[in-house]
Amino acid sequence: MSTTIAGMPQRYLRTPEAARIVGLSIRTLEKHRIYGTGPRYSKLGGRVVYRLEDLQAWVESGAKASTSDPGRSTVLPAKRHTADALARAALPRR
Repeated sequence: MSTTIAGMPQRYLRTPEAARIVGLSIRTLEKHRIYGTGPRYSKLGGRVVYRLEDLQAWVESGAKASTSDPGRSTVLPAKRHTADALARAALPRR
């Protein structure tokens, strides 16, 4: 088990806790996981768990300074996306 900088054991969050932290419903977070558009996760004994650092990184990946700022990337809606739509989301906006 990895440890954090403070020497505390790594904490893993179940889906309900993770959804509360990122401000989504449990079902929306599950959809993001299914479609591959959500934060990184692991499975421990068949249970889906998230690291707090992965949740924070996922939220930050969609951070923008203004409506015209393309940002680093775009957090896509929780739905199926074609390869073309995923490629367009990775491109900077004009």
